[in-house]
Amino acid sequence: MAINNLIVVSDLHCGCQFGLCSPEVQLDSGAIYRHGPVQEVIWKWWREFWDEWVPAVTRGEPFGVLVNGDAIDGQHHGSKTQITPNHADQEAIAYEVLAPIRERAEAMWMVRGTEAHVGQSAENEERLARRLGCVRNPSGAATHYEVWIRVGHGLVHATHHVGTTSSMAYETSALMREYSEMMTDAGRWHLEPPDVAIRSHRHRMCKVEVPTANVYGVIFTTPAWQAKTPFAYKVARVGAPQFGGALVRCGDEELYTRHFTRALPRDPVHQLVQEADDEAAE
Repeated sequence: MAINNLIVVSDLHCGCQFGLCSPEVQLDSGAIYRHGPVQEVIWKWWREFWDEWVPAVTRGEPFGVLVNGDAIDGQHHGSKTQITPNHADQEAIAYEVLAPIRERAEAMWMVRGTEAHVGQSAENEERLARRLGCVRNPSGAATHYEVWIRVGHGLVHATHHVGTTSSMAYETSALMREYSEMMTDAGRWHLEPPDVAIRSHRHRMCKVEVPTANVYGVIFTTPAWQAKTPFAYKVARVGAPQFGGALVRCGDEELYTRHFTRALPRDPVHQLVQEADDEAAE
């Protein structure tokens, strides 16, 4: 399958009250859930990303989509922040979010996220990926622990997990280590190394570029589509949560990347009220 543009999103955490959710969803009981003020901000950015940013950076050309793990939230760490603990409901929320994107994409790949969120062996994401018609792995499953994708004349590698840190000063350390080990392993076994490596999990965008024979190699982490939960406040007390996605595109010489990243204001509810007042004034 030949593509020159790959759009990457991750960590949607659909089913969480702080995760990605369309304005209104119907649950298994027939009850209606309407997303909250923070989710409203996230949803506006999701629409901006797909309706404005993606067409611009792909120049209107066809693209593939990579969902790099944690598409749903599950019931994890003893948390109480889920819209519903019913995994079928959470999968339905994720399907409603991703199905319109799947219709636009030439192909969609889904990487398996953290078992605490997506179930043992990513059973919940597997059901979602099959429903969306995602690209199968060699064993026939619709989700992947890792995936290699040919973008133009270059090679992309993606998997969900990567080392994390509580210090912004060391955000690049795990990325440089990961990329160095991949290059070493490729040389050791005479394999083609990746031009771009993609990681997620930490909910923060970070990027490292190193010179290579193919101009440069890139490794980056993706932001998420989930605001801070009580668990996140415990393990990552400082720093605004980040939202967005990325483009990997094949240029004339090398694969290059573009990044869409947004951060919540300190008072997102106040932002909504202010925007509504501004619109009314116009």
